[in-house]
Amino acid sequence: MTAPANAVPDRAEQSLRETLLSPGYRRLLLLCVLLGVPIALACFFFVGLQHELQHWVWTSLPEAAGYDSPPWWWPLPALVLAGLILAPIVTRMPGGGGHLPVNGLGGAPVGPRALPGAVLAALATLPLGVVLGPEAPLMAVGSGLALLALRRAGGGADQRASAILATAGSTAAISTILGGPIAAAVLLIEGAGLAGTQLVALLLPCLLASATGALVFTGFGQWTGLKIGALALPELPPQAGPDAGDFLWGLPTAALIAVLVTLARGLGHRTVTWTRQRTAVRTVACATAVGVCVAAYALITGRSPAEAALSGQATLAALAAHPHAWSVGALVALVACKGLAWGIALGALRGGPIFPSVLLGAAAALACSGLPGFGATPALALGISAAAAAVTGLPLASAILAALLLGRDAHDQMPLIVMASVVAFVVAQLVRRDGPATGRTPGGAPATGAAER
Repeated sequence: MTAPANAVPDRAEQSLRETLLSPGYRRLLLLCVLLGVPIALACFFFVGLQHELQHWVWTSLPEAAGYDSPPWWWPLPALVLAGLILAPIVTRMPGGGGHLPVNGLGGAPVGPRALPGAVLAALATLPLGVVLGPEAPLMAVGSGLALLALRRAGGGADQRASAILATAGSTAAISTILGGPIAAAVLLIEGAGLAGTQLVALLLPCLLASATGALVFTGFGQWTGLKIGALALPELPPQAGPDAGDFLWGLPTAALIAVLVTLARGLGHRTVTWTRQRTAVRTVACATAVGVCVAAYALITGRSPAEAALSGQATLAALAAHPHAWSVGALVALVACKGLAWGIALGALRGGPIFPSVLLGAAAALACSGLPGFGATPALALGISAAAAAVTGLPLASAILAALLLGRDAHDQMPLIVMASVVAFVVAQLVRRDGPATGRTPGGAPATGAAER
């Protein structure tokens, strides 16, 4: 006898109800809410300390040496020092300093044992200008603290609870610099590739932890007055809805951005292969090469090397506020020099891949915005969306991120944002030659596997 067509949905609904009403799951939800507070505070002090160190290296120290801004050669000693610091962390400390950024943000959550190396690698090298962002180390902080709390509570033997709690901790951490829980939740949904009851069971803890964490992170920042370095665009070009010219030039530009980002990731994969032998020496060599690329940008353009050396939040905000203050040549030099440095850093250094790629996409699009009928605001919108889609492999999350960054201006740009995201995703899949890294979620989103102990 054939089962009714609604039998499977009914069973799935019943299974979901049993999960949600189980005492263990309700305790897990409460724990996620409680964990959002310490994770947000840890992320706040992590980002605040990184920002202060970065300001000291690129502003206070050059001024103390008699320079109004860092000279062109400033990145060379800074990046050599970064390589010398990172080499023993990568080769000797548990966890190797965290995930390789060329593999996105995915992989097993970083456990308590590997957490010190990931934090030390980030705080010691990101301020020195390794062309990477803070998002991956922040996720390591979130997952490591969540797993440590679970272990202290005596629940470490439950692998499923450990996976959910670690992912919730990572999501709470990344939400602090992505403007709140929405972008982080969409990143999780699309990256995890789950559906039905699995999705709901994982999504609820992550939403609770990230919402609590974002609230504490924002409120604590207002109370202390410290800058937190979140990805934000306080000023934008004049609002202008996209027209035929923006689509005519914009979609090929999105494809070009996808090609550039994918080629840089390919360089990162080759760098990984090269650094597997004589890792310490070649890590220093790669850091030095990054410094040479950044110094070349400063020599070519006469601008501050910090624009190419740092993760990109400040430069992206400056681009958005004053897009015409940059010549096309300066934008092309930024894309070429920072893109090459980013590709090398992806395979040898430690940090997050998303923030620098968003800056590269915005700079490439704005360099093309002088074409007839192509406006600065549509170019900025599609550049952010296309670059994020190319580097993460998550077109929906990338479109949401671009919309959140553009704020009210995003309403008119949404068709172009979505189309650019899809075009970049498809082109990146066609261009890339490497397969997804083993054991990592598609697109590099947070994984829910066993933690790295």
